[in-house]
Amino acid sequence: MRITGISTHVVGTPWRNLTYVQVHTDEGITGVGETRMLGHTDALIGYLREAEANHILGSDPFAVEDLVRRMKYGDYGRAGEIVMSGIAVVEMACWDIKGKALGVPVWQLLGGKVRDKVKAYANGWYTTERTPEAYHKAAQGVMERGYRALKIDPFGTGHFELDHEETLYAVSLIEAVRDAIGPDAELMLEMHGRFSPATAVRLAKEMAPFKPAWLEEPVPPENLKALEKVAAKVDLPVATGERIHDRIEFRELFDSQSVDIIQPDVGHLGGIWETRKLAATAETHYVLVAPHNVGGSVLTAASLQVGFTAPNFKILEHFNDFADAEIKKVVKGAPQVDPEDGCFHLSDAPGLGVELDVDAAAEFPQQQARFDLWAEGWEQRKPKAGR
Repeated sequence: MRITGISTHVVGTPWRNLTYVQVHTDEGITGVGETRMLGHTDALIGYLREAEANHILGSDPFAVEDLVRRMKYGDYGRAGEIVMSGIAVVEMACWDIKGKALGVPVWQLLGGKVRDKVKAYANGWYTTERTPEAYHKAAQGVMERGYRALKIDPFGTGHFELDHEETLYAVSLIEAVRDAIGPDAELMLEMHGRFSPATAVRLAKEMAPFKPAWLEEPVPPENLKALEKVAAKVDLPVATGERIHDRIEFRELFDSQSVDIIQPDVGHLGGIWETRKLAATAETHYVLVAPHNVGGSVLTAASLQVGFTAPNFKILEHFNDFADAEIKKVVKGAPQVDPEDGCFHLSDAPGLGVELDVDAAAEFPQQQARFDLWAEGWEQRKPKAGR
């Protein structure tokens, strides 16, 4: 079997463009992969056009390791977000092809299952007025859908510091959310790399009474010494890693002993097998895995293949029941959270178990998607025109 070409399909919303790639073969089997870019969608498509000619055409889709190696190192440049995302979408599609050809789900090819279900946590649910009352109601809605966990960034446009008034307001938002979801649900606290170490530590202590499940990206991701300073002074699990695009770069993070949960994005890290390798390394450091997952249903399906096979997999992020939920219709067989237990359940469908509906995807053309975490109202994910 050989790859005869790829086709790209961008599904657009005001705040995110989802790039789907179909990999076609000479035996008529087509696989699909997905990633979500922020401001770099055209760059990704341009890279894929060159990679198709240089590396992908004529390749054996079963030889995933070889194709990834050639795409990563064959251009003699250091692979960053765009290249690793391009590798990821093609790599996912190759696993999808392989599973379909053999009649087995991808998780079976990765060593088999270690669990029958993966817990989900909701994100994108607080696209409402930024008040305790509105957040309380929205959080109740998440619980009513069966979720047992959710995540929130309550810090507005905070950057490096947060003044006393804004701190009290952020606390009031979290107090309202905890009241809405009860004591048993997990509440993940997102900081989006906003703060200085001192501010992050102070805010973590302010939020401690509400029992956050983790403290996510408390400081910008470039400075591991800053993260070490935070980890040494807080009693909460620390999570980070969504903006690391090469599993090799996680080595220093593990060595620092400053992280309890890593959050690789399967769509940016080079795909399923690269993420599974990273999960195995994390296991040797007693670190849990909870992938960043702000894409659509194909990326969710790909992330779940790792989740069903990695012993140290904790939970999976899920946006698509809340923020622009209508885009779920572009994927047939989209993974669904079971309202009875708030989990994704194991699927035996071959490959990734999903199919891209090209006609449905065409209903959501690419947009000039914009997501600015430093702008007022960013959490509503409705960018203003011209910004």
